[in-house]
Amino acid sequence: MKILGIETSCDETSAAVLDNQIVLSNVISSQQVHLNFGGVVPELASRAHLRKVIPVVEQALAEGGVCLAEIDGFAVTHGPGLVGALLVGLNYAKGVSAVTGKPYIGVNHIEGHVYSNFLEDSPIECPFLCLLVSGGHTQLVVVRDHLEYQALGKTRDDAVGEAFDKVAKLLGLPYPGGPQIDRLAAQGDPEYTEFPLGLHKEKTFDFSYSGLKTAVLTHWQSLGAAEQERHQADVCAAFQKAAVKILVKRTMEAAKKYGLKAVGVAGGVAANSGLRKAMKTAGEKRGIVVHFPKMAFCTDNAAMIARAGLERLKRGETSKATLNAFPSLQLGDARHLL
Repeated sequence: MKILGIETSCDETSAAVLDNQIVLSNVISSQQVHLNFGGVVPELASRAHLRKVIPVVEQALAEGGVCLAEIDGFAVTHGPGLVGALLVGLNYAKGVSAVTGKPYIGVNHIEGHVYSNFLEDSPIECPFLCLLVSGGHTQLVVVRDHLEYQALGKTRDDAVGEAFDKVAKLLGLPYPGGPQIDRLAAQGDPEYTEFPLGLHKEKTFDFSYSGLKTAVLTHWQSLGAAEQERHQADVCAAFQKAAVKILVKRTMEAAKKYGLKAVGVAGGVAANSGLRKAMKTAGEKRGIVVHFPKMAFCTDNAAMIARAGLERLKRGETSKATLNAFPSLQLGDARHLL
């Protein structure tokens, strides 16, 4: 099957073409309009998607060497995300589905991130433990089999990616903050100070980043201007160390409890160099194979949506023309069949 995937859940307009599991193209257009605001402005995101969705799809088809008539099915994100942004991609997919007479399927954005682990040349095998880390989500899930999930824990407040962006903003770093902190952390001293690990004393697979964020703010405000300039990279390194440490700790504890020897990490924060290094090291010590998607598949992209959609279309699942966007959609929710 050749699948055209479409992703417009936040501030990336993306389209991809898959021939079964082979990625023929994966076009991502990032919206620069939000840089001056220090975060994503929903209305501006929707307008940018409206302008970009058709040319991005056309580019994906051209790079994939296929025409629309050769596509066997369409996969599109219908939640979670910004409702206005989601509707742009969803309505486009409905339109091309109606025109071509080919089926389409609404895909959960979180499920798409899970399936970024199946885009590699040697994809991960089920069952495995998946750590989902992004700007909007931080959760641990056992992937029992294709499309079968057991949720173990999630963040009780801020997602880890959100914490990275908020800390970057208070440190005076440009948006998006995650890559900026990762870059500076490599230049700083992670032992400069010790920040708290959220919920680390509790027997839970949940996460919490509000306390860490507040601790960084309190420490930063206690420094004078000269000290802030001198220790900016050190604060980044210490913050990243704490943010990553609890992710690794919880993941390894869950893998041990459930007897899983494979871990897949997915989401935008999976691109963080500190997390990649720490998780690989912890896995090697415990005999656990840790998978990370290629960098192009870590952030929001349509290839992962197409891959998840492929799995559902192969099972005969399709979505109706009445499918809506669901900004708070949960993993495992079957609203794509409504």
